[in-house]
Amino acid sequence: MSEVTEQQILEALNAVNDPETGKDVVTQGMVSGLQVKDGHVAFALEVDPERGPTLESLRKEAEKTVHALPGVLSATVVLTAERPSQPAPGPGGQPAPGPGGQPGPSPGGQPGPSPDKALMPGVQSIVAVASGKGGVGKSTTSVNLALALAAGGHKVGLLDADIYGPSMPRMMGITGQPTSSDGHRLDPMENYGVKCMSMGFLVEEDTPVIWRGPMAQSALQQMMRDVNWGNLDIMIVDLPPGTGDIQLTIAQQVPLAGAVIVSTPQDIALSDARKGLNMFRKVDVPVYGIIENMSYFLCPHCNERSEIFSHGGARRVAETLGTDFLGEIPLSMDIRETSDSGRPIVVSDPGNEHAKAFMAIAEKIWEKTGKAAVQAPKIVVQ
Repeated sequence: MSEVTEQQILEALNAVNDPETGKDVVTQGMVSGLQVKDGHVAFALEVDPERGPTLESLRKEAEKTVHALPGVLSATVVLTAERPSQPAPGPGGQPAPGPGGQPGPSPGGQPGPSPDKALMPGVQSIVAVASGKGGVGKSTTSVNLALALAAGGHKVGLLDADIYGPSMPRMMGITGQPTSSDGHRLDPMENYGVKCMSMGFLVEEDTPVIWRGPMAQSALQQMMRDVNWGNLDIMIVDLPPGTGDIQLTIAQQVPLAGAVIVSTPQDIALSDARKGLNMFRKVDVPVYGIIENMSYFLCPHCNERSEIFSHGGARRVAETLGTDFLGEIPLSMDIRETSDSGRPIVVSDPGNEHAKAFMAIAEKIWEKTGKAAVQAPKIVVQ
């Protein structure tokens, strides 16, 4: 069976009409970000922000129409809208009241919703792994922590929330595309006993995802809502670096049990790590602590230790900010090589001292998860 083409998809969408205007979504220029890969189709419908909540039926119709085409294995359609700018602050620096005296929008023009357990109802605890900046080894840490938790006998999921730079397919040694056993939701990919979902399974490895922020947020919500995650003890969410839309979407949309901050020891990375930590505190997500990655380098030839990025900075920041220091991971060729080859060190060499370091941190996370009280996030505007 030949693969469906973009032209065939657009022709099919000519029959999907906006209920308000009566015109089809293609003619109105609502279809954007269309991507096709091996029978998996994803695109967005751009709508007016005020109409967004009423157009779920239109989204479902578009999704159903495309899914019915020959050669289509799955269809993922998201609604996206340009948000109005934030209103001027009212007295005391708080957002100006909205209609009826209700609080106005939070940052980003959206109200701060309560976490929605229904997005992943079978997942008992969700833990975010974050960093203030890129290049600190956050994804490598996320993968090895997930695998360490699975080695501890827990049912584990791994969500790659980095929409623009997904790395989980390569690190987890997973190829191919997800399928759907029920015809409605995708089944997660799996390896080493960990269920995994990533945008990298839906687009070519070298294809950039050129989506605006709201589109990426909607795609992330669908990877949570429209995937058959099943019953899991814990979900590790690998966040993109920084403190932007994706981080806030996760913090607002799901009941995070806690967050872990990954940083290298040097001052510039630790400065950004502080921002990441404070962001989670502002939205009432417990911060489990800080991991110092690339903490030191031990020469495999002479066994001499070199502190390339300094050492101990994350521990000092943790003490200053009143959070736990979860442990340190060295800069190691073994960790890099096993991650690049899709056989992370926790599963390829569990007796290795570096693997044991990941396992020790995973045990701390599991212990903290059992004690965490999930609270609705609050967005504070200062």
